[in-house]
Amino acid sequence: MNLLAYTVASLWWVTQPLNPAGRRERRPMAAFARRHTSALRNWNGARAGTIERQRERHCHSVDSRAPRRLAVNAPRGVRVLSTPPPARDDLDLNFNSPREAFKSKKTSELVRAYLVYQICSINWIVENNDMLMRRLRQVVGQRLFEAIMKATFYGQFVAGEDQNKIRPTIERLRSFGVKSILDYSVEEDLSQEEAEKREVSASISACGDKQEEGQLKQYHVEQRFADRRYKVTSARTYFYLNEASCEKNMEAFLRSIDAVAGITKSTGLMAIKLTALGRPQLLLQLSEVIMRARNYMQQIAGGTGNVLTHHKTIEDFQRYFGDHSSKPEVQEFMRKITSDKEGIVHLFPWSNILDKDMNLSDSFRVPDPKSGQMRRLISQISPKEEEMFRNMLRRLNHIIQVANEADVRVMIDAEQTYFQPAISRICLEMMRRYNKEKFLVFNTYQTYLKNTYNEILTDLEQAQRQNFYWGAKLVRGAYIEQERARAAAMGYEDPTCESVDATTASFHRCLNEILSRVKESQYRLGIMVASHNEDTVRYAIQLMKERGIRPEDKVVCFGQLLGMCDHITFPLGQAGYSAYKYVPYGPVAEVLPYLSRRANENRGFLAKIKKEKGLLLKEIGRRLLTGQLFYKPVGNYTPV
Repeated sequence: MNLLAYTVASLWWVTQPLNPAGRRERRPMAAFARRHTSALRNWNGARAGTIERQRERHCHSVDSRAPRRLAVNAPRGVRVLSTPPPARDDLDLNFNSPREAFKSKKTSELVRAYLVYQICSINWIVENNDMLMRRLRQVVGQRLFEAIMKATFYGQFVAGEDQNKIRPTIERLRSFGVKSILDYSVEEDLSQEEAEKREVSASISACGDKQEEGQLKQYHVEQRFADRRYKVTSARTYFYLNEASCEKNMEAFLRSIDAVAGITKSTGLMAIKLTALGRPQLLLQLSEVIMRARNYMQQIAGGTGNVLTHHKTIEDFQRYFGDHSSKPEVQEFMRKITSDKEGIVHLFPWSNILDKDMNLSDSFRVPDPKSGQMRRLISQISPKEEEMFRNMLRRLNHIIQVANEADVRVMIDAEQTYFQPAISRICLEMMRRYNKEKFLVFNTYQTYLKNTYNEILTDLEQAQRQNFYWGAKLVRGAYIEQERARAAAMGYEDPTCESVDATTASFHRCLNEILSRVKESQYRLGIMVASHNEDTVRYAIQLMKERGIRPEDKVVCFGQLLGMCDHITFPLGQAGYSAYKYVPYGPVAEVLPYLSRRANENRGFLAKIKKEKGLLLKEIGRRLLTGQLFYKPVGNYTPV
């Protein structure tokens, strides 16, 4: 007898009237059953629906650290149990379990992944992938070409064409404990000649690129490296066309925010690049200003590093300038300096960076210590370019405001070293504005650069002194070969670490420094360990244990690309760690440059691919032997 029949029979018995002898009369049960079975089914359905809604609310609450009691309307005497704790698996830190790695995948998806990895192991195909895709499209036509791509490379590395079609992928990731970073990965397919032409044109001021005293050649365009895609396989590149194209890019980022808010249920992130929002010349000039300001501080105060790290005061400056400190222009300069009780934070009024009246040429001037005369640290810039700079910051500010209202966090990607000082400076100013009460804006740090550790120390100090949440994504970096070649060709010091081991040591040193400050900062530091390296992931988990940092403290998260290193991401998410997939989406024809880079990047990770291919074969074989070829993934995990 099933539960429903048993319940109906019990209710029938207790509702029978008593006869004069005190015994229940047995009236026909059929009518009672017909009358009450439907009601019981409805009540059970309503109760299940209530429990499901309560469970969803519990699962979607990222701040929840303990199961909540469910409040459901049940008949008197029926005991309602609380929601069980979220599913959690034990984590194999060797990442050798094919079952845990691929329980979110259909068998057909495992076969596809193995096929794609096999193709990525053939050098000739990878080296000529762009030509082969073009030829294939010409031969079979657009419709069949798209079907072939969706069954292979596109299906492996891209979630879908638009925010509606990516929803099933996002929801399946979430059901297996993995969250999403959405990226609309449409790229222009430019020739090298067109890319160089655009970049050179957009990197030189209308006032010219004249040689000036104190100029730093690293922050000026070089024709040989104007195509910023040179030797870069793992990062998207934007080339400036005009202000209208920047507005179009901003609209694409805003659509990504809508997608994140609508699909990921406030657990997702979105990534942006600042070169998509403005003229590269402005980032070059601003980066040069920042580095020349550091040289200026070294000139008058000795030492090296960021202005903030010198811990000099306004009084120190007055002594340095001597009699010149009484000059009105010098006094005006010192009045605008940002400082606190520990000393000078910034030489320039960065807090005014979004003001419509801010003028770059007037803002970035410093007194000459010998003559007291004001001198420009920024190369010449036209009024129209001043307006372009304000437009770039307006676009970024609008994106972050919209993201804040939608409860979507924003990661600003790192770029080449000749842009990065400006990008980091702008990013930190946005953190100061928007990260007062929560993590909203995240900066990205590339650990293949020798100076990254010092930059992190400086930025951590600024966050502590100006009281904002500091969020960071830590990566090895995407531009190392290009940076080395450019430095050698232009004759400046190579900014990169000398070897792979040195880069790994830099990554681990930065990670250790950040996590050592978590409790002291009262959990106002947040970091994403964006790495496909198993040793780095293990090291981060070890540090978390040593520092007493729990996954649910929302301090450390891990990130990998969609379609790569599933044997790391999914076991982490299923074990209760905060794990993300970087999820690209966009129309097939417009994401071909992205797919081309993924093929090249996979070729560069043959050792990792070899391991993942082995795990794929083991899982396919296990399913074949156990009769699970038609396995349907159903997850019941709740992301942290």
